[in-house]
Amino acid sequence: MHGLECVTLTCPYCGEPGELQVEVGDADQEYVEDCAVCCQPWQVRVSIAPDGRIEVSALRDDDA
Repeated sequence: MHGLECVTLTCPYCGEPGELQVEVGDADQEYVEDCAVCCQPWQVRVSIAPDGRIEVSALRDDDA
């Protein structure tokens, strides 16, 4: 499973929803993405569940 997925996440700082395009590959990923509303850094984690579902989470960068 490869390609881009559009996901909506809630900012862990300001609580506003935001859309991200994440690249789905064979391996789990972690990277930093800034909130489009408050500009705070999110620690974004993308993984593939055993059943093939894409799991994406956004944590505060200072909690990661």
